[in-house]
Amino acid sequence: MSIIPCQQNEDLRQLIKDFAEVLKNEAYKLGNHGLQASEFYNSGLFRGAIERVRGQFAATMQAKREFVRSVLDYMKQRGVIVAWHSAGGANRHDYVVELADRRLAGIELKGCLDGNNTNIFDRPAQVHEFVIWSVCTNPGADPQLNAWSGIHTRLSAEIIERQQLVDGVIIWDMVCGTVGRPCPKISASAGRATTVSHYTLPPPCIYVMPATIPTPRNNPNPRAQALQDVHILNALHECFGGHQNEVSYVDFEVEHRGAETVRRTVVRRGGQIVRQSDLTPIRRA
Repeated sequence: MSIIPCQQNEDLRQLIKDFAEVLKNEAYKLGNHGLQASEFYNSGLFRGAIERVRGQFAATMQAKREFVRSVLDYMKQRGVIVAWHSAGGANRHDYVVELADRRLAGIELKGCLDGNNTNIFDRPAQVHEFVIWSVCTNPGADPQLNAWSGIHTRLSAEIIERQQLVDGVIIWDMVCGTVGRPCPKISASAGRATTVSHYTLPPPCIYVMPATIPTPRNNPNPRAQALQDVHILNALHECFGGHQNEVSYVDFEVEHRGAETVRRTVVRRGGQIVRQSDLTPIRRA
């Protein structure tokens, strides 16, 4: 078992690598810049164009927000949630959702979880629960790396050092279940997919985290909450046909070793440990 069920599409990964080589070698033939090959590459034009395109892909959140809006609207239409609203750009969270039992859930929207942006969030004071939602739309990204990097390397350190409680993580987007990121949840049972707007979605990948912040002296080994205790995660799980053995639970262990704080992250699914770290020092960028 692995930290997340889906795997990187190796065929697509190889196609991306091959096309990248073609692009590097043949790029000078594109456009009307009038430069010879050596002039083109020495001018910085190619590198500048690549960085511009990369920045545009990384910066845009419009498609990601459209996806999340479609999911939340679908849940509202079915009475799973009562209402939701965008928190606006001035806040370090993205959405507040009112659930059917009137609890409030805060959501912070992220891209792939392996970047420093994962650490930028604040749990709003008015919510009962708070989750991180990863919408990683790069089909070439490695789901295994992103899930572990986000949960262990980044979020566990942020929770412990900055005392920012996170109740859970959702890893789920419009690439899930496509040829770019095949999903084993629906590969053997296409009937488990849900149509939302123009998306066809497998059940989400859900990670339930402890209800308390780990501290070496008073709370050294908090274990994950029950799924039913984090109502927004349970609502997503039930609304989109998740199975109990697909939910992941995250436990933390923290202690002092000399001047350092070290922590261990354990991820369980279906009653088995699927990934466990050593006791590693906290390093925050």
